[in-house]
Amino acid sequence: MTIADRWLLPDGMDEVLPPQAARMEELRRALLDHYHRWGYDQVMPPPVEFLDSLLTGTGTDLDLQTFKLTDQLTGRMMGVSADVTPQVARMDAHSLKRQGPVRLCYCTTVLRAKADQYQGGRSPVQVGVELFGHAGQEADLEILHLALSSLMVAGAQEIHLALGQIGIYRSLVQAADLDAEQERAIFDALELKSPAEMAARVAEGVRDPALAEMFLALIELHGGPDVLVKAREAFAEAPPAVGAALDQLEALSAGVRAAYPEVELYYDLAELRGYQYHTGMMFAAYVPGYGQALAKGGRYDDTGRAFGRARPATGFSMDLKQLASLSVQEPPCDGIWAPSDATPELVEAVASLRHAGERVVQALPGQRTGPEQHRCNRRLVHQGGQWRVVALE
Repeated sequence: MTIADRWLLPDGMDEVLPPQAARMEELRRALLDHYHRWGYDQVMPPPVEFLDSLLTGTGTDLDLQTFKLTDQLTGRMMGVSADVTPQVARMDAHSLKRQGPVRLCYCTTVLRAKADQYQGGRSPVQVGVELFGHAGQEADLEILHLALSSLMVAGAQEIHLALGQIGIYRSLVQAADLDAEQERAIFDALELKSPAEMAARVAEGVRDPALAEMFLALIELHGGPDVLVKAREAFAEAPPAVGAALDQLEALSAGVRAAYPEVELYYDLAELRGYQYHTGMMFAAYVPGYGQALAKGGRYDDTGRAFGRARPATGFSMDLKQLASLSVQEPPCDGIWAPSDATPELVEAVASLRHAGERVVQALPGQRTGPEQHRCNRRLVHQGGQWRVVALE
């Protein structure tokens, strides 16, 4: 290995340097304070858990994203957290066991075996909220409000919100009585957004002509507000659960428009992201210049069932690294430059200023850089027998 190779990081891993690190920490504090004002309690999940707990109810996608290792104490397989949501669901179901709605928030680094196609990076700093214990659309609307307001706290503009409802597809699958192979074939065709492939798979698996037309309509139901009007027509004879899902989308859309009229709404009723664990409303938020969603989430009821306590649940997550890049700025030049003097009077003056909340950078003997390079706009000088803070000339 050459000296140059020693500085290489694994593919997809990155380090955070000044001033981006300062921006991330400032934003982390702002977001957690924001969630605190909404009544969300912060939790700190462990970085590693046993696999049978970590991957409960999440499907194969998260399994493939999880780094696995053997616990030297027990011989059991462990996994490094690739997504905080299952961990927080375990906390609600097993560790907290609170009654009624529970609101939790978090901000922690996760590790992924490969970059996430929806939110890039292998070591994102995942920040988000989860609301447990309420199955109504009011909880989903609260989560949408928090996701959009979080992006605005980070400085996002021209937000585009994509809404979906996985219950529509689930209801059609149940009504068509598809076996696992037929369902998988239609699922793959929908993910490809291929009308020809979809038509072939539906013809093979769906016997009822009316239901077949509904499946075929799914692939075309994406776009602006008129999508919901078209969906009402396409699913006029669908099971009642489909109509209820459309009712919820309309109510959520109305709530978003009332609170955030500047947000552009988009609908995709064939979106099946997270099909293994999502049970209802799903969403993803985008801004121009970013090809991936900056916030994504939705409803994932009953994830806690494996821990002995099935609970309604809804939430969202974001990558703090991505959010911090929305408003790229230098930290403010606001510090006090102190000379490299060790006299008791100066030591006391520096300590007093720091105790008062000031940022004081004390020079070291022989240092060649000055106050400007260390973001100081003031200087500590000895005048009239005492140390005083003055503006830089």
